[in-house]
Amino acid sequence: MKQTVMKLTLAAAALALLFSGCIKSLDPRLRREAVLPLLQKEAESLKQDGEKVDPNLGVSSTWNIEAVEVKEQPGNDTNLWAGTIRFKIESRMREVDGSVVTQSFDKRFEYVYNATLRRWIIQYTPPAPAKKS
Repeated sequence: MKQTVMKLTLAAAALALLFSGCIKSLDPRLRREAVLPLLQKEAESLKQDGEKVDPNLGVSSTWNIEAVEVKEQPGNDTNLWAGTIRFKIESRMREVDGSVVTQSFDKRFEYVYNATLRRWIIQYTPPAPAKKS
């Protein structure tokens, strides 16, 4: 009888450990299908904020979302996902003489999905140091 109780206790403990390790992968809020739309929503928010320019300045900009990508980060329990949002930004500025100057450039934002906070957190990437001539 003691052996049966001991085996059942060990089996229950093993299942509890297995279940606690797998709970994160089973949580539907942490799956790719759940976090990708949240990053897409973040991209739309960045686009709206980036296109808000005072018209009195004579500048307008269009932020085109080029890509919203999500990659899994195995072994990182806190930040299960890494995300990248890429934009192609086109700005137009009216010069004093009436001509229009157009510029186009790429902008990239890096994120991690924090499992505890259940949200995307932007990652600061410092600019590359200036090269000495």
